[in-house]
Amino acid sequence: MGDMTNSDFYSKNQRNEANHAGEFGCTLQELRSLMELRGTEAVVKIKETYGETEGLCRHLKTSPTEGLAGTAADLEKRKLIFGKNFIPPKKPKTFIQLVWEALQDVTLIILEIAAIISLGLSFYQPPGEGNEGCGTATGGAEDEGEAEAGWIEGAAILLSVICVVLVTAFNDWSKEKQFRGLQSRIEQEQKFTVVRGGQVIQIPVAEIVVGDIAQVKYGDLLPADGIFIQGNDLKIDESSLTGESDQVRKSVDKDPMLLSGTHVMEGSGRMLVTAVGVNSQTGIIFTLLGAGGEEEEKKDKKAKQQDGAAAMEMQPLKSAEGGEGDDKDKKKSNMHKKEKSVLQGKLTKLAVQIGKAGLVMSAITVIILVLYFAIDTFVVNKKQWLPECTPVYVQYFVKFFIIGVTVLVVAVPEGLPLAVTISLAYSVKKMMRDNNLVRHLDACETMGNATAICSDKTGTLTTNRMTVVQAYVGDVHYKEIPDPDSIPTKTMELLVNAIAINSAYTTKILPPEKEGGLPRQVGNKTECGLLGFVLDLKQDYEPVRSLIPEEKLYKVYTFNSVRKSMSTVIKMPDGSFRMYSKGASEIVLKKCSRILNAAGEPRVFRPRDRDEMVKKVIEPMACDGLRTICVAFRDFSSSPEPDWDNENDILSDLTCICVVGIEDPVRPEVPEAIRKCQRAGITVRMVTGDNINTARAIAIKCGIIHPGEDFLCLEGKEFNRRIRNEKGEIEQERIDKIWPKLRVLARSSPTDKHTLVKGIIDSTQVEQRQVVAVTGDGTNDGPALKKADVGFAMGIAGTDVAKEASDIILTDDNFSSIVKAVMWGRNVYDSISKFLQFQLTVNIVAVIVAFTGACITQDSPLKAVQMLWVNLIMDTFASLALATEPPTEALLLRKPYGRNKPLISRTMMKNILGHAVYQLTLIFTLLFVGEKMFKIDSGRNAPLHSPPSEHYTIIFNTFVMMQLFNEINARKIHGERNVFDGIFRNPIFCTIVLGTFAIQIVIVQFGGKPFSCSPLQLDQWMWCVFIGLGELVWGQVIATIPTSRLKFLKEAGRLTEKEEVPEEELNEDVEEIDHAERELRRGQILWFRGLNRIQTQIEVVNTFKSGTSFQGALRRQSSVTSQTQDVTNISSPSHVSLSNALSSPTSTSAAAAGHPRREGIP
Repeated sequence: MGDMTNSDFYSKNQRNEANHAGEFGCTLQELRSLMELRGTEAVVKIKETYGETEGLCRHLKTSPTEGLAGTAADLEKRKLIFGKNFIPPKKPKTFIQLVWEALQDVTLIILEIAAIISLGLSFYQPPGEGNEGCGTATGGAEDEGEAEAGWIEGAAILLSVICVVLVTAFNDWSKEKQFRGLQSRIEQEQKFTVVRGGQVIQIPVAEIVVGDIAQVKYGDLLPADGIFIQGNDLKIDESSLTGESDQVRKSVDKDPMLLSGTHVMEGSGRMLVTAVGVNSQTGIIFTLLGAGGEEEEKKDKKAKQQDGAAAMEMQPLKSAEGGEGDDKDKKKSNMHKKEKSVLQGKLTKLAVQIGKAGLVMSAITVIILVLYFAIDTFVVNKKQWLPECTPVYVQYFVKFFIIGVTVLVVAVPEGLPLAVTISLAYSVKKMMRDNNLVRHLDACETMGNATAICSDKTGTLTTNRMTVVQAYVGDVHYKEIPDPDSIPTKTMELLVNAIAINSAYTTKILPPEKEGGLPRQVGNKTECGLLGFVLDLKQDYEPVRSLIPEEKLYKVYTFNSVRKSMSTVIKMPDGSFRMYSKGASEIVLKKCSRILNAAGEPRVFRPRDRDEMVKKVIEPMACDGLRTICVAFRDFSSSPEPDWDNENDILSDLTCICVVGIEDPVRPEVPEAIRKCQRAGITVRMVTGDNINTARAIAIKCGIIHPGEDFLCLEGKEFNRRIRNEKGEIEQERIDKIWPKLRVLARSSPTDKHTLVKGIIDSTQVEQRQVVAVTGDGTNDGPALKKADVGFAMGIAGTDVAKEASDIILTDDNFSSIVKAVMWGRNVYDSISKFLQFQLTVNIVAVIVAFTGACITQDSPLKAVQMLWVNLIMDTFASLALATEPPTEALLLRKPYGRNKPLISRTMMKNILGHAVYQLTLIFTLLFVGEKMFKIDSGRNAPLHSPPSEHYTIIFNTFVMMQLFNEINARKIHGERNVFDGIFRNPIFCTIVLGTFAIQIVIVQFGGKPFSCSPLQLDQWMWCVFIGLGELVWGQVIATIPTSRLKFLKEAGRLTEKEEVPEEELNEDVEEIDHAERELRRGQILWFRGLNRIQTQIEVVNTFKSGTSFQGALRRQSSVTSQTQDVTNISSPSHVSLSNALSSPTSTSAAAAGHPRREGIP
């Protein structure tokens, strides 16, 4: 039934309604129209139709306290009548669609056309065949068998195109499938708390049915529509539906409507589920958006007509803003988050540069071939162009065209996107095992560049298993749990009541799962710690709770990040009221005017007593790394009844019962993980809501701060005082003074966290833009998680809101999993670099060989089909082999690359050019003197359809052997000596290298005409392999040359600041004019400075940049300026000062232009 279309739901439901209307007192249609009402209208409607919510519960055959009975038959019937809580997803693309998309590639289209022309011409027998007048054209075509084999080349090209397309499509398809699997896994993991048969249980969201009583609490994402029947202080963020950012207060008598897809921002309570799946508000919107696909839309129209006005009223209200809300928000968050991920930006730029160079080379190749042929035939041999010879000539031209296209195909690295995809998909899959559930693919690679991590304390750095270890009760500070007899009975009774009643009733301590294990803590961990304290005092909280069930609580002030305390009011038997409070000790103690003494009687508690208590009790506890919680109470008389909404008056004049110190031990693996981060050049900062002394103590235990170092630990208030100017506006310069040394931010509000993250990201103080990762679990962490480059949400403790805003979910809530994410992220980056190093070597060699070969011998030594096979090894297989290298701990020994570090470092450039020199030398040696060395016929200047020569086969074979051994060299990119290090840890790599070798043997020995190969002797094979092995030796030679000596080498594929500026500006909606002006000014400054430097480098650069010369002066100017920036960073040993000097005119002007506006940005 999961695949049932929406319209089937309607038609089925309408049939069912007739049959079952008798069973339930309301139909699907009635409930749908009820849920479209808001506020008081809804209250009136419920009263009129059902007489209060209890009446509606009776109609739906459910009990507000016991919930549904939960029998299978009843649940099935409800699913049948009211639908399942499931919105059918969009249909995935079919394999055929993906194949069609892969075929859209321009180079492939060019190749297909060329192949088809070649095929067509080979079947066409020209009349002028026997005519001698057509000159060299018919040289070898007399051999009949050969002429008939002319179609093979075209067919082989088509075949290899099909191979490439299928591989690409299969990759896309498996990626899509993986992603779907991931999505469904996230969905299945989403559980919700409902009451069934009087028991509170957690069920998967898809199992919720109409009539369920669901418990909603702070941080939930509501899974279905419902009516609020009991609870306190519930505030909902309905922006995902209405676009209004204000929180909506819900109450039973004013606005009881709770809608699916909205977030609970505060409070808790119970709701009666009234609409699920496609009938809920989110479901209706998805239906309007056609999330169910096109086929449904046709059927939907009928359904909508029956549905009539209801859906139409909804449409303008929501689908404009809210409906796409989900999609839009995701897009929006991605856009504001990453204009384009760093790696993709660099790759696109590099691919374009290489593509341009390839295009120029292939065009020149074709032009030279055509000119040479024309001059040779018509000028030197003075042949006439006879009409009957035309097809022969055309066939020649097509052959030239195919050679040109193959040069282009080899030059364009279409394997790059493939390598990135494979590498990311592989990493994501493996990261699942390391407890990282990746929601956005590029987060994985961004993590490798992270320079700062802002972590929560509770649950991430600590175990989130709270236990009370110290207490201050009745004027005595107990360093361990006190003996129950030493506490006066009055105090004990108040303490047990205060803890049992003033905590969420969903919080419990259950017996351990295994014998001898620790008791299980369910719900809010701090409250679990307090309940555990009650149990340690040999008391029990259950009887108190059963005496005063949740419905009898008179008023609850739930915990939120502003109050930092929670209070519950109960009505006493004599009609008076008592309020229990608990919260952060320094906050609650300020509101206490009395304290219980050793006899259990209240005595006066003056401010100076409080100061003494802070010094003698709270600070020592905090310095042991304990969280201090104060428990207090206050009695109110029944007449006049207090004004409960006046919170300041209510929460004052309290009597302190006790102060407890709760220990949340540091996770054992965290100090080591933090040490790894610091060694890897990542600064870890702790942002917590806790007391500053507690935070500092924990930070020292974790190793975030080391005594004696120069660092800052600030409280939220002090932090705000330092970063705001007189007007109270935040200033970037002020943040810049603080963040580099800041290690701990305590007592911080969610906005402080967001401010800090934004401040670090926007900072221009360091040359590299900081890449910030943030961990969060609470609803209030949403903004910071979204703003960060990578947001980590907690899988266990995290709220749905936090998970929605995050990029990666830590399924075990553990900080050391973040270190694994960094390792995988860096590994992705390195894998791409390895692949590039390998690919570019092949590119350069193949292009130059094809080009020179074509120009000198009129025929490329590497034939089209051979080129495509090389392309297949290079692109598809190499990307598989090099992109699946497992990460090693060594990755954590270097600093992050940063945003404008080029993809191809100078060491890599040295390797690429070094190996290219070796390969070209050997191939040209074989091409021009090979026939003498091996004593075979020369393959040069062969006629059109001549049989494949041994000579060219040796060249092709040697070429592939060199690539195979160079693939092993490519495994290391930082100039390491041992290229075999860890090779057996990567079985895919070994398989691919051996597999390619095997296929190569088959191609050479049995490939024959299609592959233009003739079988080789054993000694010739030995020579080919020997020359290939030389690559490994040559690799060691290259590694010996110090890179620092090779000043002329240039890096490629970097994001210069030039490209980063516009992105900043687009964010800030600045007019493009000053951007262009600044661009020009920067152009001029750098132009003069850089010109003389550039001239020496340009020769080397030309191989890559030959595309730039066509771009007109202005483009050249900007590209050269970008080169100067690159160069300065390399050529000077003290490149910091130099590059700063270089970019200072621009950065100051940028700051001047960008600054006034920046303050206005919220």
